[in-house]
Amino acid sequence: MPQLVVRLAEMLTTVGAKAAYGDPIEVDGKRIVPVAFLWYGFGGGSDEGEDAAAGGGGGGATIPVGAYVTTGNTVRFEPNIVALLAVSVPLTIFAGRALARVIKALKK
Repeated sequence: MPQLVVRLAEMLTTVGAKAAYGDPIEVDGKRIVPVAFLWYGFGGGSDEGEDAAAGGGGGGATIPVGAYVTTGNTVRFEPNIVALLAVSVPLTIFAGRALARVIKALKK
């Protein structure tokens, strides 16, 4: 089992930018390159005691944040507004709560 986790981690470290940037697509004379925000993680462990046990797990997520659109010599980024809002709402809540705690701690 530990070898499986190591092999998965090695495979994913070689992916790099290929996972965040999709293959270019040609549509109506425009070249479109999709862009995503992604993260992943894996873990594993074992207990070599009397009753040997091993385990592992992993997970990840991908959020499509937009696309680079090339028209002639012009390149622009077009964001996916829905995905950006979905990511920014929890971030804003977390930042607001953290700031409130910092202010409360400074008042003491």
